[in-house]
Amino acid sequence: MAMTTDGFPVATTPAPGIAGVDWEVRVDFERLRTYRLERTKEALEASELGALLLFDTSNIRYVTATQIGYWAFNKGERYALLTRTGRPRIFDFGSAAKAHRLQLPHLYDETNSVGGNTGLQGAIHPRVGLQARAVQEIKSIMAEEGVGDMPLGVDVAETSIFLELMNAGVEVRDGQQVMADAREIKSPDEIMLLTQACAMVDGVYQDIFEALKPGVRESDIVALAHARLFEMGSEFVEAINSIAGERCSPHPHVFSDRIIRPGDQAYFDIIHVFNGYRTCYYRTFVVGRATQAQRDAFARSREWMDAAIDLVKPGVSTDQIAAVWPKAEEFGFSDEMDAFGLQFGHGVGVALHERPIITRLNSFVDPLEIKEGMLFALETYCPATDGRSAARIEEEVVVTADGCRVITLFPCDELMVANEY
Repeated sequence: MAMTTDGFPVATTPAPGIAGVDWEVRVDFERLRTYRLERTKEALEASELGALLLFDTSNIRYVTATQIGYWAFNKGERYALLTRTGRPRIFDFGSAAKAHRLQLPHLYDETNSVGGNTGLQGAIHPRVGLQARAVQEIKSIMAEEGVGDMPLGVDVAETSIFLELMNAGVEVRDGQQVMADAREIKSPDEIMLLTQACAMVDGVYQDIFEALKPGVRESDIVALAHARLFEMGSEFVEAINSIAGERCSPHPHVFSDRIIRPGDQAYFDIIHVFNGYRTCYYRTFVVGRATQAQRDAFARSREWMDAAIDLVKPGVSTDQIAAVWPKAEEFGFSDEMDAFGLQFGHGVGVALHERPIITRLNSFVDPLEIKEGMLFALETYCPATDGRSAARIEEEVVVTADGCRVITLFPCDELMVANEY
């Protein structure tokens, strides 16, 4: 990890700004689209599948570079098809298909951006025949493109789609694993977008630190973070975990309207999307004054974090990283399933949870090799001995040839006290 002489992490991946300019090299979106499609094609060709049918909106955006807003997030209202031999096809919600043809005319026309509908999660009954129509169209395209006798990989379709595919004699396989393979290694453009997304959160944490004081509600911090992120160019705020006081232990994973009081420990997770790429970024503070129990919990959480970061480099396996974190029973939980998500590593990209997933629940069973170009978050959690406080730390890292670079730069070396008195 690159550090200054004072021991602070330095920004070693660029975050040049949210707008494209002619006087500086920034994100090349055409190169980004090409990279993602090539990665998917390579993963598809390495599999036994003839095509991928995608309903997960993160997969759809990765392959097709289309989106229609987060009101459609994982509702199954749009889908994409990619065969080994053809162009990506998007079947979208009504007029959105025509809009894609206007927005990306070099990629889409009347043959590969069309309206589609598979019943709006059962709101339109299967007896209308929309699912059957979609499946017959998919079978026809696969046949035309020479893969009609090969299995079809599907990610997260509704039960009615799976049943209709079975009725039509289509051999269905797990397409999500192919997409996970494709999305595992990030390009320089993806890393730049992910770093820019983190830079936006750096700024939000400065605002949160200044705003934290008695009388402020958890929900007030959520509102502040939403406003600032949208002002800075975020396209979607997926979640702001805002947790304080006795709600810190155990972690409830949802904010409330609880009023923050003097001496409360408070931690936050900011998950937002910039140009399709997400953040997952925890920080912990204390309001007004800190106890020794709170400082000790933070110090332990930081120790576990640093032990994990020190291991991150190509060739290390995920079980080696998981092994430096405490067992569930050592911090108050009955087993690893009960404590899942607290000592945690996960890839971050167009989706919040990508490969590698690093925990004691799965990494000893199926360890994965850390590779150059991976980008993932590492999370640690430590409850305090006072029975109510807890510390939560998260850093995002880019894997380089000789180690990793931290891209979450808001100070986190010691417990910060907001509005100290």
